Parts: sequence; C-alpha cells; structure tokens
Amino acid sequence: MVMSNQDEQSTNAAPWLSVELAAAVELDTALQELLSPVHRWLNTLSVRNHSPHTLTAYFAGLNQLALFLRGKRLSWTRCDKRQLAQHIGHRLDEDKVALASVQQELSAIRHFYGWLIEENLARINPTTGYQLKRSPRPLPSIADVDLLTQLLDQDMPDTPEQARLWLRDKAMFELLYSSGLRVGELVALDIADVDLSDLRVRVTGKGNKTRLVPLGAKAAQAIMRYLPHRDLWVEQQDRALFISEKLGTRLSTRAVQQRLKVAATRAGIAQNLYPHLLRHCFASHMLSGSGDLRAVQEMLGHSDISTTQIYTHVDFAKLTQVYDRAHPRATHAQNESESL
Repeated sequence: MVMSNQDEQSTNAAPWLSVELAAAVELDTALQELLSPVHRWLNTLSVRNHSPHTLTAYFAGLNQLALFLRGKRLSWTRCDKRQLAQHIGHRLDEDKVALASVQQELSAIRHFYGWLIEENLARINPTTGYQLKRSPRPLPSIADVDLLTQLLDQDMPDTPEQARLWLRDKAMFELLYSSGLRVGELVALDIADVDLSDLRVRVTGKGNKTRLVPLGAKAAQAIMRYLPHRDLWVEQQDRALFISEKLGTRLSTRAVQQRLKVAATRAGIAQNLYPHLLRHCFASHMLSGSGDLRAVQEMLGHSDISTTQIYTHVDFAKLTQVYDRAHPRATHAQNESESL
C-alpha cells in the first residue's frame, strides 16, 4: 500500500495520536505505510461521530498489530490466522495485557479488516472464526431499595451551605436512579434537556446517540427545588443543568462521585456508593418489576441486548439465594448435614 497525500494529511491531523507517537511514526517509514489505511478508517469513523476515546482505543490496538507486522516484514494483506494468533499470544503472554483489553484490540482488528474488504484493499479477514476464550463477566453490584431510600430520603443538612448543596446533589442522585443515566450523560445535560411538565429527559449517550427517557416524579420534584439555586450560581449563561456553586459552571463527573460519597457517609451508609451503581440499581429494579428486557435496554441506551441481559442474571442470583435459604433440599441443607 502506497501512502497518498490524503493519507499523509490524515496522519498529521489524527486526534488519536499523541505528539510523541506521531513523531515516532514519522521517523518510521515502514510503520507509517502500515498505519496510513488505519488513519483513513479512523477518519471515516470520526465523521460518523465515534467518540475520541473509541478512536484512540482502536488506534492503540491496530498500532500494536502494525508493529508486529513491521517486525515480520508483512503487510495487512499477508496477515493470516497463524500470524494473528501469534500476535495475540504475545500480547497475552509476553506483554501481560489483560484478556479484556486484548478482546478490545481484537474487535478493532476485526472491524478494520471489514473496512479494508469493503474498500477492496484486502480479500480475507484473519479474525473470521478466531475467538478468544471469554472471561466470565462479573455481575454488577446492586443496592436494595431500602438502602437507596436511606440515601435519597435522608434529613436535610443543618448548615445553610450544605443544605443548598444537598438540594442539588439530591436532584442529581434522584435523576441517576430515576432514569438510569451514566454519570457522563448526567453532567452533559443542559437545562433544556429536561422536560418537567412531560416528565422526560433527552439524553446524549455513547456514539452521540440521543434517547428520550422517562423522568420519575420524585426526581422532577428534586430538580424543581434545585433550579432556583442553580439560577443564582450560574456564570456566563452556562446551559448546564448541574452547576458548581463555587465555579458557576458545569459539574465534572469527579465532583458527582465525590458528592455521592459525602451523601452516603452523612446517611450512615457503609456500602461503597458510586454513580454507576445507581444506574445498575435502576436497571435491576426496573427489570425485576416489569420483566420487559427490551424497554430496559432502550432506556439504558444499550446497542446490544446482551449487555442488558446481565441484569437478568443478577435477578436470578437473588432468586438462588432465596432458594438456598428456604428450600429444605437446597445447598444450605446439604452443607449443614455435611458438617454434622
């Protein structure tokens, strides 16, 4: 593959490349030639509104394979299953990269070769039929309803300053649990995204995809109580829904994490609470209450229903615990007899 002027421009303007890495690639002609179609592919994805984080991760995985191919003096079209397996084995055994990270790299390679074939730059995808043994996916932690009630219905703090902050924080936590938002989606909300009359929220999620999610009555009430303070704090006509009292600008995800820990401590909760846990609780409680997997998938913004299905396992794990405690021929009964 010969690098065109367009490829060179793509390489120079690639946001997924650090300055140091760009300089290193520029000095390596063989690597530069291998990476030129990678830059074209990523530019295509960038136009389709893939996130910078995704593009950077894709490049990192393909760069590792490009380094391997350069060492073997091979091109993309001469990489077959044997070379791919050798590269993946090296990443796992020599580089000690976690299995989940290697799976992500393999996904990037698979999609890149799909694009090469579409562009008639390759005929065979070496990832076809190649699979890594998947590690068991850990079940998400779930807090029960009583614990969330303890968090959300705690008494107002005594001092005026802390009371004002709690009105904002309560609105954030109610919204996270009410609508199953990711913390990044929460802090990205503008005030115009929340419709308090129709009780719905317009959320921009992964891949810049927009979805409408129902808003619970308690969350709406909490937001209405917070809004007068937001209007006093806001600076420079910031459109953000959730504002820092000190800065008058959009809150960061880190600030939400810290405020949740403060609220949990004040409520006397020993369990480690973090924003994504409230999303997990929303999904699990909605699924156990409705049984409608598709609806929960849509509200969470999952592109693949298998991601949502993990919450059915959470519910089944709960059922198993009840069964083990209650059934006379279940595990607990066997363990008791063995200990006699």
